[in-house]
Amino acid sequence: MRSVPATRQFATLFCRRHLAKRIQKSAAAEDTVMIRKCESELLAAGAFETLVRPPAGFPPRILPAECPAMRCRFTPCLVLAAIAVACGLPLSTRAVETQPQTKAPVFEEDVLPILARRCASCHGSKARKGDLDLSSFAALQAGGESGEPLLAESLDDSLLWQMVDGGGMPPGDSPQLTDAELELIRRWIEAGGPAREKAAEQIVAQHDILPYLFTRCVVCHGKRQQEAGLDLRSVASILTGGKSGPAVVPGRPDASLILKRIHAKEMPPPKELIRAGVRPFESNETELLTKWIAQGAKEYEVTVDAQTGGPDPLVSDEDRSFWAFRPPRKPSVPQVDDASMALKPVDAFLLRKLREKQLSFSEEAPRLTLIRRVAFDLTGLPPQWADVELFLADESTDWYTKLVDFYLDSPHYGERWGRYWLDLSGYADSEGKRSADPIRPHAWRYRDYVIRSFNNDKPYNRFLLEQIAGDELFDFENTDAVTPEMMDALVATGFLRMAPDGTGSDIVDTVAERFEVVADEIEILGSSVLGLTLKCAQCHTHKYDPIPQRDYYRLVAVFQGAYDVYDWLKPTSVAGQSKQENPTRRYLPYVSADVKAEYEAARQPIQQQIDAAQQKLDEATSKLRGEHFDVKLAELTEELRADVRVAFDAKAAERSSVQKYLVEKFQQRLTISDADLLKQNQELAELKK
Repeated sequence: MRSVPATRQFATLFCRRHLAKRIQKSAAAEDTVMIRKCESELLAAGAFETLVRPPAGFPPRILPAECPAMRCRFTPCLVLAAIAVACGLPLSTRAVETQPQTKAPVFEEDVLPILARRCASCHGSKARKGDLDLSSFAALQAGGESGEPLLAESLDDSLLWQMVDGGGMPPGDSPQLTDAELELIRRWIEAGGPAREKAAEQIVAQHDILPYLFTRCVVCHGKRQQEAGLDLRSVASILTGGKSGPAVVPGRPDASLILKRIHAKEMPPPKELIRAGVRPFESNETELLTKWIAQGAKEYEVTVDAQTGGPDPLVSDEDRSFWAFRPPRKPSVPQVDDASMALKPVDAFLLRKLREKQLSFSEEAPRLTLIRRVAFDLTGLPPQWADVELFLADESTDWYTKLVDFYLDSPHYGERWGRYWLDLSGYADSEGKRSADPIRPHAWRYRDYVIRSFNNDKPYNRFLLEQIAGDELFDFENTDAVTPEMMDALVATGFLRMAPDGTGSDIVDTVAERFEVVADEIEILGSSVLGLTLKCAQCHTHKYDPIPQRDYYRLVAVFQGAYDVYDWLKPTSVAGQSKQENPTRRYLPYVSADVKAEYEAARQPIQQQIDAAQQKLDEATSKLRGEHFDVKLAELTEELRADVRVAFDAKAAERSSVQKYLVEKFQQRLTISDADLLKQNQELAELKK
């Protein structure tokens, strides 16, 4: 057996199904060299007479001269020939029998029946999981909610092939595609996906364009701010334009002002990107906008996806029976063999399960143990010995009831049990998300509200109402006095601000980062209040909890008034990383008179310390500046010193022209900057801190 290492390696590689993807993505030079060497060896051995070069990026296809059917990258002829050459066997161009050419599959005749059998139950005109309909060629072209096309020029780039070939679809518990069905779909995709139904032209509607304008432009050309009189929130306002005329000329991309500005990189203005919280247009976004304008910038009618009397194709009866949608129902108390042991209904449920394991209740715990258990359970703290003695000495029959009430009345009860809700709400004393992690100076108010609510036994429905819509419960702007109840309702809405928020730094305060905050808060709302995990529904209809993607964004729209990503209120800013003009815009001034008085009383001694330190700093700075001035003035000629001092001592408005000249001439020489002053004087630098 003669040794042909490169050819043997070539044969091995081509036996791998995904060689094409490997070669396409790999930049390894040795693979290319190896393939070229194998080509030469195979041709020299007389195995092949024709070398077909495929499009760039794909591996070469070496075809037998009389094997016209072998038009794919993974040909059995090629593999057998390569192995034969590697083993030193003689080959001939007649070694492989000629295969008859087969007709390319057509969607309606060959592929649609397979999809109807295997996929239509989940991806048909009635049930559209993932918003995907495979019942027609047009529907297949439209794709699903992921936006990724099902067909592509390359087999390996086809989402349809990736799903059926990888075994992802149909799901594991459903009948799988046979090898013959897979082969038919593969041949159809490789043939370009032919169909009798004419491929529909991609129609670009305003719904495809407006999201990009909202992300890139509406911050400055929207509801609250309309630079140059331009509003880009609707087709009508786009066609109306602003001071410079219409933003779009239907059918004429070359004459449309918005495209001219984008191509010239004037919009969004590069210098305003950070301030406005936007990013430049991506090339694919510009191409889509151009296509929309070329098609006439048409506004297509919106089909309202509203609830009707018919079944919702995205929500099945099984989905509606999901546990989180079922109303709580009080179960019937089970019958037990010894009713005397079931002093409370819960005892009967416990005893039933114990009996199934041939078990029973333990002996009743001693009173001291019960006291400790109740104290730890309700307050998280051990009992005080004086309280232990009190209940050990209580000989009444309802001593245990009084014990429980005693610890329920403890202020530590709210601290203990309020922690669970604070965990659900994402409570934190800092903003999170970024390494700077600035402090939330007023987050503790929400923490204390939760503790008060538990201690006051606030009804759960009122507790939720205040946290979700507390700002709508009272007319705060037109009230004469803010009551504690009103203030509680406002503080409760801190629930909607507990998600991590890193937009306090200008560089990460874009519309995209703001949407992250909204998504995090919706996730908190779902997991804490609705009993649902919602995050997956951002990108597709939820695979586990039955939430369609459209309903997710309907829920987001409910909170648009508080979470307006186009008119964003920054959280606590990071020092040196934000230029916002009013860093306290998220805080409301509606507080009770008692809180105001308490705040002033607490602030006054601190402010006195600040004022005293500032005075000391000012005096030290003034003294050091004077000493620097005197030293530098002494360096001037004697004739100038007196006139220069008088010029600097005079008020700016009262200086003569000569004095103005002297000040301007010697300003830099005789004065010192704050930075240089701190560098020269360590004591002043410490005081400045």
